[in-house]
Amino acid sequence: MSSLNSTVLPHVPFVRPQFFYINGLSDIPHVKYYYIFLCFVFIVTVLGNSFIMFIISMEQSLHTPKYVAVFHLAVVDMCGSTALIPKMIEAFLFDSQFISYEGCLANMFFVHFFTSLQSLTIVVLAYDRFVAICFPLKYHIIITIAGMGEILTGIWILAAGITMAAVGFTTRLSFCKSIVVNSYFCDHGPMYRMSCNDNSPNNVIAKISITILLVAPLALILSSYISIILALLRIASMEERLRAMKTCTSHLMLVAVFYLPISAIYIAANFTTIEPNTRIISTSLSSTMPPMMNPIIYTMKTEEVMKAVRKLCKRNKTIKLRRNQ
Repeated sequence: MSSLNSTVLPHVPFVRPQFFYINGLSDIPHVKYYYIFLCFVFIVTVLGNSFIMFIISMEQSLHTPKYVAVFHLAVVDMCGSTALIPKMIEAFLFDSQFISYEGCLANMFFVHFFTSLQSLTIVVLAYDRFVAICFPLKYHIIITIAGMGEILTGIWILAAGITMAAVGFTTRLSFCKSIVVNSYFCDHGPMYRMSCNDNSPNNVIAKISITILLVAPLALILSSYISIILALLRIASMEERLRAMKTCTSHLMLVAVFYLPISAIYIAANFTTIEPNTRIISTSLSSTMPPMMNPIIYTMKTEEVMKAVRKLCKRNKTIKLRRNQ
C-alpha cells in the first residue's frame, strides 16, 4: 500500500491522479463473506422496494400525497443501493479496487446524492404526519399531490446543489499525498483529507451538509413529534389517541433505522478515535440496511399497505378462478 501512497511526487504543485484505490476493509479474515452478505442485502432491497412501488402504483386507494412520498422513498432507496452496493461487490469480491478519477467523482456524487434524498424524504413524511394529526380538518387543503410533488422537487434541487458543491470543490484538490481512499467508496470526507492543498472549502461544505442533512432533519422531526404529542394530549379518547399514534409507527421506525446509526457514528467520531475497519463497517451498514428495511417496515406496519396487498391478492385469486371456470 505504501507504493500506492508514493506514486505521486510531493513537489508537484497540482496533481490530479488518473485513478484512486478504494481500500475498504483490511486485515480482516473471511472479509469476503461480508460483501456476500451485502449482495443479499442488495437483492432484498431491490425486491422490497419494487414491491412497494408496484403496490402503490396498482392500488387506487394509495394514490395520496403520503404514498407519493413513500413511493419516492422507495425509488431513492433502490437508486442509492444501486449506486453503492454493486460497485462495492465489484471492487472487493472481484479485486477491482482501482477506479478512475472521473468514475470516483461520479461514485461520490450519486452515493451522497441519494443518501441526502433519503434523509430529506423522511423529513417530508414527518411533515405529512404533523399536518395529518395537528391539522386534520385542513390536511387535504395543505397536503395535496401537486404540493407534495413541488416539495419533492425542492428536495431534489437542495440535495443536488449540496452534492454538486462537494464534488465541485473536490475537483480543485491536489492529491499529491496519496491515492488510497480509506473507505468503501469514494467518500467525500476521507478524500478531501488526502489532499495537499487548501481543502477548507470542502471542510465547510462537509459541515454544511451535516447540518442540513442530519442535524436540521432530526431537529425538525423532533419538533414535529413534540407538536404531535401535544395535539394528542388534547384528544379526550385514549382509543383515538392510540389510533392516531399508530399512523406514526412506521415513520418512527424509519427515523430510528436511518438516523440513529448515522448519529451514533458522528457522535463517536467527535469524542473518540474510531478504528478504520469499525468505521467502515458501521457506515456501510448504516448506508445499506435502511433501504432494505424501509419497504419491510411499510408493508408490515402500515395498515393501508396491508389492506392493499390483501385486496390485490384477492383480485388475483378471483381472476384465476374465472380463467379456470
